[in-house]
Amino acid sequence: MRQAYGILSGAVGIFLNIILFTGKLVAGMLSGSIAITADAFNNLSDAGSSVITLIGFKMSGQKPDPEHPFGHGRIEYISGLFVSVAVLIMAFELVKSSIGKLRSPEPVNSSPLVIAILCVSILVKMYMAYYNKSLSRKLDSAAMSATAADSLSDTVSTAVVLAATLVGRLTGVLIDGWCGILVGLFIFYTGIQALRETMNPLLGQPPKEEFVKNIESLVTAHPMVKGIHDLIVHDYGPGRLMISLHAEVPANGNILQIHDEIDNIEKELQEKLNCSATIHMDPVVTDNVHINHLKAEVSRIIGQISPRLTMHDFRVVKAPAFQSHLRSGHSPDFSMTEVDVVNRVKEQIRGLQGSYSAVIQVDHSYS
Repeated sequence: MRQAYGILSGAVGIFLNIILFTGKLVAGMLSGSIAITADAFNNLSDAGSSVITLIGFKMSGQKPDPEHPFGHGRIEYISGLFVSVAVLIMAFELVKSSIGKLRSPEPVNSSPLVIAILCVSILVKMYMAYYNKSLSRKLDSAAMSATAADSLSDTVSTAVVLAATLVGRLTGVLIDGWCGILVGLFIFYTGIQALRETMNPLLGQPPKEEFVKNIESLVTAHPMVKGIHDLIVHDYGPGRLMISLHAEVPANGNILQIHDEIDNIEKELQEKLNCSATIHMDPVVTDNVHINHLKAEVSRIIGQISPRLTMHDFRVVKAPAFQSHLRSGHSPDFSMTEVDVVNRVKEQIRGLQGSYSAVIQVDHSYS
């Protein structure tokens, strides 16, 4: 379904943008407006972008092969990246040609036909922006979101061109070049926004908070699971998510029963959230009063340092002295350094009643 919608969106974009290019090119030749002519070639580039979108969705739907065992889903992100780059190039060319128009201003012929073509173009682009934005929300597609942003920028640019044409017709003031520059700058801004939106999945962005909460609620709904940590979401393209996490389970439980339960959770994640899951069983002591009390004390110490810090994998190992192994989740925007956090926690653990030496590994959150 995703591939079919993507191909349909690309085909509609090609058809409508070619019609708009033809109409605006005629209007630009009749009026002598550099802004209208530039806007026409902007639509031609949009047709090329729609071709890229169509090809991208077609290729991203290919099945996995030996060279690409996780499929080709990221091609959709790459096609969106190409669309964004095309928008930036067009913005640069529009600003460049508009500056030339400022140096040699010429009167604009604003006939009723020219104005009608521009009005129709605005309505068509508004429809295309709405259509692609609806599909991007339906499919959670960065490529379609970039196409929708491009259509919206075209709507604004054509509206500015229309305003410049009407001002020239009514007052004789030539603002064609200035409007072309404003349109180019606006298109450049939307291109940057679309570029950022398509690059983030390729570079590796954190998963959506709602998706993380759904995973946590689904896994911890099973009574055998006491908590989860080390959740990592691997994105290989829309609909191709793989997750790995550690599930804390009672150390005194039946290992075969726990293993079966973990398998059931993995299947449930696949069925309900459409993601392949690998879960590591992490046994924790849950019925030792002394260890539970010590864990609560260490949690209190960490919470006093910052609510951004969390703790998991708490262990107490008997040695010549007690040794506490713990892992502390560390927010990447936390102001303290890792060394400062570790030293402060160790110092306060040494102050607890008893003889304890803490071994701390600091993790960074990937979700």
